[in-house]
Amino acid sequence: MAIPYRSAALVVAAALFAPLASCAGPSAQTRADTQFIARDVNTLYNLAKDQLDRNRFETAAALFAEVERQHPYSPWARRAQIMGAFSHYLARNYTESVQTAQRFLSIHPGNRDAPYAYYLIAISYYEQISDVTRDQSVTIQAKSALEELIRRYPQSEYAADARLKLDLVNDHLAGKDMEVGRFYQRRRQWLAATIRFRSVVEQFETTTHAPEALMRLTECYLALGLVDEARRSAAVLGNNYPETQWYEQAYELMQEHGGA
Repeated sequence: MAIPYRSAALVVAAALFAPLASCAGPSAQTRADTQFIARDVNTLYNLAKDQLDRNRFETAAALFAEVERQHPYSPWARRAQIMGAFSHYLARNYTESVQTAQRFLSIHPGNRDAPYAYYLIAISYYEQISDVTRDQSVTIQAKSALEELIRRYPQSEYAADARLKLDLVNDHLAGKDMEVGRFYQRRRQWLAATIRFRSVVEQFETTTHAPEALMRLTECYLALGLVDEARRSAAVLGNNYPETQWYEQAYELMQEHGGA
């Protein structure tokens, strides 16, 4: 499942970081723009912001890094750091974005832009999520980062979007367990399949996969000869999802085995 998309919250927040007021605006891109000779902070920051506005994200990230390197004690070094993380994100250099945002948080943990940095980390992982047939380690990282943002800043402007994305991430992880469970079920490895389907029911009970997981559990328990366990799974399915096709199938299975 490919769920990444450019987050409006990121773009809006980045727009708040306006260029520095300066008499000399940023010049057009030339070879000299990428030769990082010493510049005053105004010129250098405005040049970086100009490159960002022109969608030259990698150049912008490098120039924001120069602001921090050349003027580490300037108030604009902090702003340049978070803007560098954002530029890396827009360039889809997600590893660099995460590392830059994490470095920002290590230096400025209580800064007002900390929620934005946590959001950049979470969204950078989120946009790398691959379909359920592949390794889901980055999905787990996205889940952890989203939960961390919500835990630390539940009232922030980014928390609502993080909650929506967390629901999608949980659904994605449940989908992975379902895919593996079905694989084991096709191979008649009932116990291994049961473990996967139970994981969905116990850890991802609010996802769209829960009804099918309960029906698959009913099938697996019956295959294992555990009729009482099958009956309990079917009952939970009937209590919570009585109108679904999965309950209809589970009900028919239990009728074949002496009643629900």
